[in-house]
Amino acid sequence: MAQSAPTPFAPTPPVPVPPQATLDAAGEILRALAAPVRIAIVLQLRESARCVHELVDALGVTQPLISQHLRVLKTAGVVRSARNGREVLYELVDDHLSHIVVDAVSHAEEG
Repeated sequence: MAQSAPTPFAPTPPVPVPPQATLDAAGEILRALAAPVRIAIVLQLRESARCVHELVDALGVTQPLISQHLRVLKTAGVVRSARNGREVLYELVDDHLSHIVVDAVSHAEEG
């Protein structure tokens, strides 16, 4: 009886898949990060909390546009806000999301 040649790759068992609700939530976060201005906002906020006018100055876009993108990020749970006197400061909820953005930017720069 002929022996079959060994395959170079052993079958890999399937990876456990998170619950659908978790996958849906992850998809929403990735959609929230899918705009270049929102990526730039996350990069700014990873350094420190900022108010809208600081983001306007840093990114060179209008205040209404920054506010619109911050609303999307806040709804997705990427950023949170806190009032500081007359200003509202925005900050990242946690560092996980900034790592995703930094890795994506690094990957894009590698070309």
